[in-house]
Amino acid sequence: MSEATPIAITLEQTGDYEFRIRFDGGAFDDLITDEPPPLGQDHGPNPSRLLLAAVANCLSASLLFALRKFKNQPGALRTTATAHTERDADGRWRIPRAEVVLHLAEPAAQYQNLERILAQFENFCVVTQSVRAGIAVAVRVCDAKGVTVHDV
Repeated sequence: MSEATPIAITLEQTGDYEFRIRFDGGAFDDLITDEPPPLGQDHGPNPSRLLLAAVANCLSASLLFALRKFKNQPGALRTTATAHTERDADGRWRIPRAEVVLHLAEPAAQYQNLERILAQFENFCVVTQSVRAGIAVAVRVCDAKGVTVHDV
């Protein structure tokens, strides 16, 4: 990502609550989004799911980068993310909190500098740090044995 290159997308409505998203400047396939019933037909993920996916994906990439930077060979990460919508004081739906769990492929002892990595990898996640101003994002990392090695 470069400061000089803006992030740009184009949405075109293709159905009631269905949109085709074109990612400008990239050779990506278009993405169909839609709201679940009763508003839409659930033909694709809705914006809330995309937001959650963006947070989870960015955290995963940041952890992977940090692990590799310290000469680890981390294997395949697996990440799960959950968010619940709640009504705010004005009765409008919001996502007040998201929970992300990153699962390492190996036991924690097999990683070099893991404590240092876990102390800083979240700071390099553009999406998570951007949305944290409005959404609390809890992050947990578990190793292959299911042991929680990071919980913020």
